[in-house]
Amino acid sequence: MLKNKNINLRAVEPYDVETLYKWENSSDLWRISNTTVPISKHQLTQFVQEASLGIFETKQLRLIIDFTETKKTIGCIDLFDFDPFHKRAGVGILVFNKEDRQKRAAFDSLNLLIDYAFNFLELHQLYCNILIDNEASLNLFKKVGFSVTAQKKEWFWTGKYWLDEWFLQLLNPNRI
Repeated sequence: MLKNKNINLRAVEPYDVETLYKWENSSDLWRISNTTVPISKHQLTQFVQEASLGIFETKQLRLIIDFTETKKTIGCIDLFDFDPFHKRAGVGILVFNKEDRQKRAAFDSLNLLIDYAFNFLELHQLYCNILIDNEASLNLFKKVGFSVTAQKKEWFWTGKYWLDEWFLQLLNPNRI
């Protein structure tokens, strides 16, 4: 089980579809998830069903973040673009409600996921992409050990102006 005293990371369940529908269709979040269109409940239901196939078949893994004590669902954390040959994957995280942030949930979730990725999946590295104006996310990933290794110039069009994007990596310290 992926958990500590604060956070429990669990598999996506069919009853999570309504929550995922709310999160995925929140246009306020589309800029950080690189989404431009709504997603249907049918698509999410298929996603949940396919999740049971496992990361080696789907090349992605979404885990739901619950507070351990209250069992309240507050977000999700993803491994995506899983590449078992090159032993790497991308990481994304969401803590949906502002009142659930600043409670170590994202920090604890990332640390649990890093431990799982490096020690169970035996990955060599994790990476993420963060828009240059997302200081909270940049600080979070740096705090758990990620390093900025590139800046992608004028990578994201806001509809009004271009934003650069940081590329961060975390190498597994236990692997060659």
